[in-house]
Amino acid sequence: MRMNKMLKSLCTLLLVAVASAVPGSAQAGAVRYHLDPAQRAHHELEVTVEFTQVDQPVLEVRMSRSSPGRYALHEFAKNVYSVSATDDEGRPLPIERADQHRWNVTTQGNRRVIFRYTLFADRVDGTYSAVDRSHMHLNAPATFAWARGFEQRPALVSIDLPEGWHVATQLESTQDSATFMAADLQALMDAPIEASALWLREWSVPGSSTSASQSQTVRVALHHEGSDEEAEVYTELAAAIVDEQIAVFRDVPAFDHGTYTFLADYLPWASGDGMEHRNSTVLSSSQSLDQSMERLLGTVSHEFFHAWNIERIRPQTLEPFDFTRANMTGELWFGEGFTSYYDDLVLKRVGVMSFEKYVAGMSRGLAGFLAAPGRQYRSPEQMSHQAAFVDAASWIDRTNGTNNFISYYTYGAMLGLALDLELRGRFDVELDEFMRVVWRRHGVVERPYTREDLISALAEVSNQEFASDFFSRFVAGSETPDYARLLEPAGLLLQKAHPGVGWVGGNSIREHDDGLTIARATRVTTPLYAAGLDIGDVILLVDGELVNDPDAFEQLVEAAEISSKIELRVRSRGEEFALEVRVAENPALEVRTFEQEGRTVTDAIRNFRGAWLDKKGERSLSARKHCSEGGLEFDYAVEFCPWHGTALEPTLAESERQ
Repeated sequence: MRMNKMLKSLCTLLLVAVASAVPGSAQAGAVRYHLDPAQRAHHELEVTVEFTQVDQPVLEVRMSRSSPGRYALHEFAKNVYSVSATDDEGRPLPIERADQHRWNVTTQGNRRVIFRYTLFADRVDGTYSAVDRSHMHLNAPATFAWARGFEQRPALVSIDLPEGWHVATQLESTQDSATFMAADLQALMDAPIEASALWLREWSVPGSSTSASQSQTVRVALHHEGSDEEAEVYTELAAAIVDEQIAVFRDVPAFDHGTYTFLADYLPWASGDGMEHRNSTVLSSSQSLDQSMERLLGTVSHEFFHAWNIERIRPQTLEPFDFTRANMTGELWFGEGFTSYYDDLVLKRVGVMSFEKYVAGMSRGLAGFLAAPGRQYRSPEQMSHQAAFVDAASWIDRTNGTNNFISYYTYGAMLGLALDLELRGRFDVELDEFMRVVWRRHGVVERPYTREDLISALAEVSNQEFASDFFSRFVAGSETPDYARLLEPAGLLLQKAHPGVGWVGGNSIREHDDGLTIARATRVTTPLYAAGLDIGDVILLVDGELVNDPDAFEQLVEAAEISSKIELRVRSRGEEFALEVRVAENPALEVRTFEQEGRTVTDAIRNFRGAWLDKKGERSLSARKHCSEGGLEFDYAVEFCPWHGTALEPTLAESERQ
């Protein structure tokens, strides 16, 4: 064990000092954590945990296997080592490694047990932890060991802060600026921590309808390598997004301790992610504000919407969150998918995104959704059940997700679009009103919902027949809404992108030494699949000729007559044979505006668009400046155009919904 007696005694003294800075009512029986980043250059964090009032002969200490907002297993114990346990006199206590996640400490009658370990932490994202010379980025389940029987105890976290570092977290502050408090294990595990020389700004938002307070605070805690000017622009636009989302719900969540914090790490060594929590969110990316302002604001929009939808509007199936297993729910099409629908909608409403760009993004999302064969296999609820296998999960065997899975982000976002347009067209109400009903019934009072509860809420803004039919056909079932009909009142056309052009589904074809190869699984809806071709197969000859350029093959197919046949010579897992592929018309769809098609935009269309896409919040951006990109105009707050760089890394939320 690397911790000597002197260091053990020092940690004990520090824990005593922490106790003196915390009110006595919070001290009794509290679990106390002390974090020492002395070895941060090597990504190591020394963690000391003090359990008091222990009455078990064996104390079961464990690391979590899952994390709030994630639905797969992540096995955080893999980065824990140099484990020891002592009594309050520093005498070693026996430890048995019960399994991969648990350490059983024989207490020998001691009422106080000190548990120590080293944590290796080197991933900046919304799930894991990172410790280095620049900061401590701590996601609680990846950091804190906990004990059975102590789940209802308060927790105190004290941090040895290097000079110039400050802490941002949703944990409750104490009299000591480096010590924080959680009411219980659930509160601790939901509270990420950023400690660094961070940049901080805050502003006021209204109090909640359930709170006597007239105002609350929203903060941006930013760790990045960009300029203060970029940070100010980002903060002003984040504030506009917050304001617009408050306008959607016409209420503000009652943030614990009156504060909500955006914890943003935009660093070259970070991984793209966004992770919601009750009173904060983790935002991370390797891209800078200068490179990817709009993309990063999309994640801000997604994660803050979660302060209502999924943090307080909770599915019954996620209550309470179990840190020892994967947590399955059938409602992610709503919790994540409807939230994804509002991502870009809010950006459009506040002016971060132009109408043309919003339609282009919708076109890509809808075209991809309609082309995906997954609806043949699973409904949105069943896609949600797959989260344990796809939500940043790891495996080495291949799956058939190309055919049988559509992200619940995408599926739900497209259902949100359909329901919004349907409600506007048939009932003259908007999806915002449905969200407000769900908020009043479930979010305000924090009563978890079921599918039947969502049907009832939808019936309130429409009628029972419509609500039951929508859920039966499109949520429990996998029918496809009539998007062409729904989009037309907004002056938008869903049409074929490449009419009359030949197609075999060959976008996965790549160059090979012997010709061409199928690099990805073929979709069941493609002529290549129908002909029997799949991943790894090599196309040796095309109509008797060697073709090893994928572009040349695509041009040959596009020029072929619809329903004609192309003869291929193929090698597949040791066999060589000939087959024919029948050329089909390219089925790809796109959304086009009436303006693009030279059609008249009527007052009715303008009014429909305005009610759907125009700003509803009250915050206005000051010192506005016009910037242009590709002929389109954007309004931003200062003399700074944030999209000059090229976005290379989508955030997790964006990549999943694509």
